[in-house]
Formats: sequence, structure tokens, C-alpha cells
Amino acid sequence: MVKLIDTHSHIFVDDFEDKKDVIDQAKIAGLQYILMPNIDVSSIDQVNGLAEEFPDIAIPMMGLHPSSVEKDYKSLLNTIYQSFSTRKYFGVGEIGLDFYWTLEFKNEQIVALETQLQWALDMNLPVSLHTREATQETIEICKNFPGLTGVFHCFGGTPEQAHDIVDMGMYLGIGGVLTFKNAKLGETISSIPLGSLVLETDAPYLAPHPHRGKQNSPALLPIIASKLAEVKNVEESEVWKMTSDNAKRIFKL
Repeated sequence: MVKLIDTHSHIFVDDFEDKKDVIDQAKIAGLQYILMPNIDVSSIDQVNGLAEEFPDIAIPMMGLHPSSVEKDYKSLLNTIYQSFSTRKYFGVGEIGLDFYWTLEFKNEQIVALETQLQWALDMNLPVSLHTREATQETIEICKNFPGLTGVFHCFGGTPEQAHDIVDMGMYLGIGGVLTFKNAKLGETISSIPLGSLVLETDAPYLAPHPHRGKQNSPALLPIIASKLAEVKNVEESEVWKMTSDNAKRIFKL
């Protein structure tokens, strides 16, 4: 039986009080794996703890989120890097650029991203990329790292950017935004093959319609899959199979 894979979910954060229930509900909804990208140094133990408690479904990644990049980013990166020697991680993430909230540490963000992209190549791991208000900049940086693979998480760029990403051999992460009224994401990815897409929730954020504004959860991933099937004019079963096959290939699951 084909099951879904949530390629980007922060179920380890304190927003989720009953994490066992979150995972139980995800399994009932038809999920096989939930990939958990780290955020900062303080969340390392949370990611590791959940992965150890639920090793059959909670899949850990390790990285420094761009919004967590500060003046002492080199020290933070050193701690993150050391984590890779403590256990198996399935990707380098969540990494990237975020020029939405502030540009104060823009240069530091770029260096931190480049550093972690090189880690990914050195360790033969995929990346999970955050690109808020910085999609084009992230694309251009990634082009300097041939052989890189991974996902542009929560993709919200232009059709041209979507094709650039796919042409690099990377994938687009499609989440709840696809279901929002007046969202243009469906049109943007209309010419992108299913073979270049993966599903995600970004829980607890960006819950799909009709749950928009509420806490998101991996159990809501089938709603996104259903909308993607509508957008691509295919059976839901095909979306389940293709996006899950893509995720297994990217993250070597």
C-alpha cells in the first residue's frame, strides 16, 4: 500500500504538546515518514529525541535555519557540524536564506548557506532549502555547487524559477499554500512534472484550507495531495505514489 511522506515538518517543537498523538494521527492519515529539519542549536536535542522515540516514522535532518544566523553564526555552525558525528541524519536542513524579516545578517546568511551546501556535497546528503524573499539568490548560489540535490521547501517562486530549480536536478516542496484561495502556486507548477515535486506540511505552520490559520499537522498532508491531483489532473493515487517515490529517492529512505 502506497503511503505519503511529509518532507518538511517541525513536529518536535513545543507547539505540539502530545507528540505521540500527532504521530498516531499521521499514521492513520496514511503517512509513512515525517522528515524533521532542525532549526537551531537549541532544537537539536528535540529533533534527536523524537527520532529516537519514533524511529519508524520520524526522520531527522540537521542544519542551521537562516533566521537563526547571527553574529556568532560560526560558533553555531560548528555545533551543528559536530552533530553529524553523533548519529545518522538524512539531509542538511533547514538551511537557506530569509530576507523577509531582516537584512541585518544578510552576508552571514549567505556564508552560512554556502558552508552548509558544501557539507551536503561532502557528506553526500540532500538539502532542505528555506528561500523566503530570496528564491533567486538561493538558486544562483546553488548553481555554484554542481551535484547538489534536495528540495526548495515551501516553493513560492515564479514559473521560470521553478524550471531553473528542476533543471538543476532539484525538487519543489509543495505545501498548504497550494490550497489557499487566490494562490497562484497551482498555475506556477502547472508545467512542472510530478517527478520533480514532493509534499510537505511545514507543521505547525501553513495549514491547508479549510484549516488555514490553525495549527498544521502531518495528518493534513492528504488535503495537499488531493489539491495537487486536481491541479495536475491526475488520480490522487498517482500523486501519493510519485511524490513518495521522489522523497525516497532524494532522502534515501
